[in-house]
Amino acid sequence: MALDFLAEQQKLTVVLSGDMRRYDNQSKIAETMAAVARAKEIRFEATGLRDWDSTTAAVIYRLITREIKPKTKVITESLPKDLQRLLALALAVDRKPAQPTTNKGGLLERLGGWGLEIGGGVKKALAFMKDAGMSLVRFFCGRAVMRRVDFEFALEDCGYKAIGIVSLVSFMVGLILAFVGALQLKMFGAQIYIASLVTIGMIRIMGAIMAGIIIAGRTGAAYAATIGTMQVNEEVDALKTFGFSVSDFLVLPRLLSLMITMPFLTMLADIMGMIGGAFVAVLILDISAPLYWQYSVSAFGLNNFLVGIFHGFVYGLIIAGCGCYYGVNCGRNADSVGVATTRAVVASIVIMIVVTGILTLIFEAFGI
Repeated sequence: MALDFLAEQQKLTVVLSGDMRRYDNQSKIAETMAAVARAKEIRFEATGLRDWDSTTAAVIYRLITREIKPKTKVITESLPKDLQRLLALALAVDRKPAQPTTNKGGLLERLGGWGLEIGGGVKKALAFMKDAGMSLVRFFCGRAVMRRVDFEFALEDCGYKAIGIVSLVSFMVGLILAFVGALQLKMFGAQIYIASLVTIGMIRIMGAIMAGIIIAGRTGAAYAATIGTMQVNEEVDALKTFGFSVSDFLVLPRLLSLMITMPFLTMLADIMGMIGGAFVAVLILDISAPLYWQYSVSAFGLNNFLVGIFHGFVYGLIIAGCGCYYGVNCGRNADSVGVATTRAVVASIVIMIVVTGILTLIFEAFGI
C-alpha cells in the first residue's frame, strides 16, 4: 500500500496505489498535507489502487477539508466510483450549519405570544387537575385502575425513608428559631418565652413548610424524573395503547401516598423543631427542661396544630401534583427529564409559598 505525491509548480498529483485498507502512515499523510497546502490544483491518481476501505476515504477527506484553500481545484475523476460517491456524501454535509434567524416581532406580538403560551400552560394544567380529581373519585368509588404495589412503593419512598432528613432539618430549624428569638427576648429578660415562640412557630406553619420543602426536593423531583424517564422510554405511550388511564396508573398512587404521609411528616417536623428549641433553651440559656416543656404545652393550641396539619395535607397535594404533571408532560430526551425535575421542584416550592400566604389570610380573617 502506498500514498505518494508528485509536485510540479503549483500542481500536485496525489498517487494512491496498492492495498490501502487500514492505511495509517501518519508521517506520509502529514507530508502530503503540507504539499497539498501549497498547491492550487490537486489531482488524485488511483489507477494503481487495488483495494480500499473507509480508512482510505477518511485520508482523502482529511486532505480535502483540512489543508486545501477555497479556490484550489480538486480533480477526483480517477478515484473509484464508489469512493467518489462516499466522498461526495461526506462533503455534502454542512458541518457548521447556519443558525436560523428568528424574527422576534414587535412588543404587541411578543406579548400576544407570551399570553398564548401562558394560556396553553394553564389549560394543560387544568386538564391534568381534572384527570387527577376524577382518578381520586374513581378510587373512592372502587373503580380506579391502580396497582397496590405501586401505592405501597410510593408510600414507602415518602414515608419512613424521609424520616431522617425531615428530623434533622426540622431540629436545626427549631434550634435556629430559638437562637433568633433569644437575641431579642434576652433584652427584656423573657427568655422563657422562647418555648412559646418555637412551639407556636413550628406547629402552626414552620414544621409544615420545612417538611414540604424537603419532600419537594426529595420526592417531588423523584416523581418527575421517574415519570419523565417513562415518557422518554415510551412506556407512557404503551400504557395509553393498552387502554390504561395514565392518571390512575401513575399519578393516583403518588398522590395518595403524599396525602397520607405529609400530615405525619409535619407532626414529626413539629416535634423535632420543639426539641431543637429545647436544646438551645436548656443547654445554652440555662432554662430548666420541665419549665421549658410546661410553657411549650401551654402554648400548644389545637387550632394551631390543626392549621399546621392542614398545611401539610395541602402541600402533599401540591408536591405530588407538580411532580407528576411535569413528569407526564416531559419531552422525549434526557435533557427534558432534567428540565422537568427542576421545574417540578421550583413550581412546588413557589406554589406552596403562595398558598401559604392565601391560607394565612383566610385563617386570619376567620380568626382561626
